[in-house]
Amino acid sequence: MIKTDTEPARHTEADFARLAEDIKSWGRELGFQQIGIAATDLGAAEARLRAWLEQDRHGDMAYMQAHGQRRSRPQELLPGTLRVISARLDYLPPDATPARAALREPTIGYISRYALGRDYHKLVRRRLQRLAERIESAVGPFRHRVFSDSAPVLEKALAEKAGLGWTGKHTVLIHRRAGSWFFLGEIYTDLPLPADAPAQNHCGSCRACLDVCPTRAIVAPYQLDARRCISYLTIELRGAIPPELRPLIGNRIFGCDDCQLVCPWNRFARASAEPDFAPRHGLDAPKLIELFSWTEEAFLKRTEGSALRRAGYEGWLRNIAVALGNAPRDAGVVGALETRREHPSALVREHVQWALDRHAAKTAGA
Repeated sequence: MIKTDTEPARHTEADFARLAEDIKSWGRELGFQQIGIAATDLGAAEARLRAWLEQDRHGDMAYMQAHGQRRSRPQELLPGTLRVISARLDYLPPDATPARAALREPTIGYISRYALGRDYHKLVRRRLQRLAERIESAVGPFRHRVFSDSAPVLEKALAEKAGLGWTGKHTVLIHRRAGSWFFLGEIYTDLPLPADAPAQNHCGSCRACLDVCPTRAIVAPYQLDARRCISYLTIELRGAIPPELRPLIGNRIFGCDDCQLVCPWNRFARASAEPDFAPRHGLDAPKLIELFSWTEEAFLKRTEGSALRRAGYEGWLRNIAVALGNAPRDAGVVGALETRREHPSALVREHVQWALDRHAAKTAGA
């Protein structure tokens, strides 16, 4: 048994190699599909991040540049960090309405599959903390900190270095035998564990994700302009959605999965066994008109513990107004929009008026 707080000089590489294998085994016992270990040199990823920020492709996500180099230099976020234990957890809900079926029905609101169940952030962090406690029981106290999209961490770059997959042309991480429908989490640690070999890229000449993107947000292989991405527009953006992009959003009211749906590697994706990721409140195929009628109280109640809270109530109504504007003209659709014409929020009123004008134009055209 390794005791890092007593006799660190006597620990051999073989000791830490055995510990690394134990950590991977414990991670699987806790429900993670894979655990990998990464070194902390992220120089290449830091250069790509810097170039992306310099081109303003992060849009209004000021937090992407608010932490200086701590995002790409783990030692600056947690001094003493030598390795990052990276974990992946499948999230694709097995009993949800098929994504393509939901996208084909314009009166239904499409919600990204990751957000149908309980918010994953706390779930993944709690499970990683349990893994850290298991490690501590074996080695004694050690410096560590757990994350899951909860701090300035380059999760995908670290997961790639840890062998959990490669970054595809759509900038989403892909595993050769598991596709891309999974969450990531990390444990920063001062344990000198052996690092795993980075994953190899297997995208080849495929460009399915570039061709399918509704708003052409994937401007080139491995280059995403968040300002055009539907996930950014419907979740992160706090202001008005650019009018020229609204018709392209279709019925997507929270996020977008198109680039994952067409990825050939996702034929190997497995449904999640986590009950917390099962769809709640019928949100795998919700009627737009019904969602648009939610009061703020109803929104807060039905999105409790959900990633949908990220958009906020105004953003929720904004997104649904756009989807209703893209829906076939119908008295029920127009009537629903009319109920929000005088909404107190200028942001909501603007998108409602756009949707009403769009239906008026359809009538004039007919």
